[in-house]
Amino acid sequence: MMTGARALAKMLHGYGVTHVFMVPAVLRRTLAELERFGVRRIHTHGEKPAAYMADGYARMAGRPGVCMAQAVGALNLAAGLRDAHLANSPVIALTGGRTPDADGEGVYQEVDDLPAFVNVTKSSAMVDMVEKIPDLVRQAFRSAVSGRPGPAHLQFVGNEGQVDLGQADLDPSVDTRFVSVPPERPLPDPNDVAAALDLLDRAERPVLVAGGGVRASRASGELVAVAERLSIPVVTSLNGKDTIPGSHPLCVGVAGTYSRSAANRVVNQADLVCFVGSSTGSMTTHFWQAPAPGVPAIQIDIDPDMTGRNYPLRVTMNADARVALAGLLEQAGPRDPRREEWIATARGEVAAWRREHLAQLESDGAPIRPERVCSELSALVPDDACVVVDTGHAGMWMGGMFDTRTPDQRYLRSAGHLGWAFPAALGAKCAAPERPVVCFTGDAGFWYHLAEVETAVRWGINTVTVVNNNSSGNQSARGFDRAYGGKQTPDGRSLWTFNDVDFARLAEGMGAMGIRVEKPGEIGPALERALAAERPVVIDVVTDIDAMAPLAVV
Repeated sequence: MMTGARALAKMLHGYGVTHVFMVPAVLRRTLAELERFGVRRIHTHGEKPAAYMADGYARMAGRPGVCMAQAVGALNLAAGLRDAHLANSPVIALTGGRTPDADGEGVYQEVDDLPAFVNVTKSSAMVDMVEKIPDLVRQAFRSAVSGRPGPAHLQFVGNEGQVDLGQADLDPSVDTRFVSVPPERPLPDPNDVAAALDLLDRAERPVLVAGGGVRASRASGELVAVAERLSIPVVTSLNGKDTIPGSHPLCVGVAGTYSRSAANRVVNQADLVCFVGSSTGSMTTHFWQAPAPGVPAIQIDIDPDMTGRNYPLRVTMNADARVALAGLLEQAGPRDPRREEWIATARGEVAAWRREHLAQLESDGAPIRPERVCSELSALVPDDACVVVDTGHAGMWMGGMFDTRTPDQRYLRSAGHLGWAFPAALGAKCAAPERPVVCFTGDAGFWYHLAEVETAVRWGINTVTVVNNNSSGNQSARGFDRAYGGKQTPDGRSLWTFNDVDFARLAEGMGAMGIRVEKPGEIGPALERALAAERPVVIDVVTDIDAMAPLAVV
């Protein structure tokens, strides 16, 4: 006999969980039991950032991150799962929930939360009896990491999940196959491998499009090996940005909407596009313009629902990216296709892009150009760093202007929710405390969850946060100018500008280190000082409000 709390804590520990992120009070007895296993209980200031932290943890660790909230905070937690859902990140959400025998009686804070989780999870279930805890926890982990990963949710009966106080004869064993992503590696059909290789051999201008599935499969080495063996340029999605070093001669950059113009131009000159671990969604293809529908295409994906949904395919491989790419390598043998002209074209597009933006990348102007910040980060973040990036202008600047240098650098990006990056960076640091974690966000994004600076200080989560501070959300400027008749007006401008705030001083007030940067030459020394500080650091970089990220080129 044991309590549900004891069984749940033992199972979370057995699945490799080292941190849980939560707003109390929820599963109080379980939290106490987790202490016995050395699991850190990170108490945050909001449910949504708790979900974002679990998401950053999951993406960095390659195994589920866990977040928790009591019943009244469950909908906030569900909102935070939206990014994990869009990014195929394995997050386990545990919430309290209403007691069925009190339905409709006006219980304090009573809301039926389960429907809110349906569209942002792969599975959602109610734990209404202590006896169900072991089986439903195993199912949640299995669901989160299998196939195309994603969040799973369990609602524990009781506003704080008090069902965990019950006792029963419980089996807290874990299924070790489902501890991390991927739990299984489906093999491709050898005939499909041969057909894909034949198409790649015969193409004059093939391109590989690497998505987040390559990272999830830990297939970066195989991707680069295939590209080198077959002499094929590589573009990536934002989720796949770290699957090939930006410094690699075959790397063209990020394609799609938050992109590098060279990548879209190369994709649209290709006579064969091979998608690997990419859902071919609107962001990667700039709303299906790069490439245009009808281009000959191959798609490799672990989820059969993803293949062929946006592009007619010549060859489909429903398989794990790593084993599929390894199959291509094995069948390819010692090939050395001569594609000098195509490779030269791809490199020429990259060189042309760099020439176009060189003045901004090297600008000594003040206020600082965001391109210069990205260039400094490309040169100076450590070889084993994890860089965590927000959406909006932050995603556009870094997607196009930042390059990874080494295979060991990681790049995690918001799947579309402004404010995600800072809490996610804290989660990533919890997953890899020995590695430097650098967050890049704008002031608009940093405002969302500024209170979590205090969380980082309280729990000793030593990230470096670089804030692109132009006192605005100027990505919206173009849209509001259009709304006001094509010109900028004071009333229109008021809808996307903020007061000038020194985030370094705010950070200092919460116990972190704050550094204010107002000149380009100060960026490098500030980053060096921050990385050496061994405490949470906020670098507030004063940038040009009139600097607009380049729009996608097709």
